[in-house]
Amino acid sequence: GLNFLDLMVRQGNIDNPPKTPLVPGFECSGIVETLGDSVKGFEIGDRVMAFVNYNAWAEVVCTPVEFVYKIPDDMSFSEAAAFPMNFVTAYMMLFEVANLREGMSVLVHSAGGGVGQAVAQLCSTIPNVTVFGTASSFKHEAIKDSVTHLFDRNADYVQEVKRISTDGVDIVLDCLCGENTGKGLSLLKPLGTYILYGSSNMVTGETKSFFSFAKSWWQVEKVNPIKLYEENKVIAGFSLLNLLFKQNRGGLIKSVMDKLLSLYNNKKIKPVVDSLWALEEVKEAMQRIHDRGNIGKLILDVEKAPTPLMANDSTETS
Repeated sequence: GLNFLDLMVRQGNIDNPPKTPLVPGFECSGIVETLGDSVKGFEIGDRVMAFVNYNAWAEVVCTPVEFVYKIPDDMSFSEAAAFPMNFVTAYMMLFEVANLREGMSVLVHSAGGGVGQAVAQLCSTIPNVTVFGTASSFKHEAIKDSVTHLFDRNADYVQEVKRISTDGVDIVLDCLCGENTGKGLSLLKPLGTYILYGSSNMVTGETKSFFSFAKSWWQVEKVNPIKLYEENKVIAGFSLLNLLFKQNRGGLIKSVMDKLLSLYNNKKIKPVVDSLWALEEVKEAMQRIHDRGNIGKLILDVEKAPTPLMANDSTETS
């Protein structure tokens, strides 16, 4: 699976990036080749998906058994590679952190991306949940059925949301950070939850720029605890990788994965795969995410041959 986080790793916009050379990637799907001595519950030849602490973009991947899950029979390998990061992130934010219940409303940015689509699908499993989404206008036709109200990502979504729901929303899921933090908090109803789960505005241009990175954080309004108390608002952060690899919550993630696979088997959710790319095409695949051209998940397929470029193609459009 190719995630926005991989772009942040490439640009160094993460805490303590590992020393190069490194193999990127945090999730994959494949077939079990060998097992550790004490591994129970899996056999060689099993179809599985897994979280990996880097090194997922490879033909052979090694990871502890607690991060590995069997793939349902009717799920393809590409769907399985698109499943863990997006759906576990979306589920935990909605149900573990924000306690989504019937009749609530949710605002999600990048509604056409992998997490955005997972959020929209999970919200549809609860009665009467209103989903407000922002996305680039060219995606609206493709994703309009998955969210209740869709706004252009460059529009003044605060006014649009307030026009439809005067007292705001119950949950804001913010992967943009920067100036959107203040806007998100202003839209929260009393007892609402604002969750920061990424900082995609930090990925700027082609090269890492410390100044654009700093400017993105500088735009974050300082959060005043007294104001949170007076307004009855909750502000939270969510990092799936830290939960998995630094805070030893593999057991909790496994229970969430069981619930998600049950939803999948009951045809309630289904990963949206945008496109498949050969490993040699990773630059173009990353550019597609960078330009926010994808609807759903991009997958790197080790068995796919690179697509020959047409004579008139540029790298950007290929």
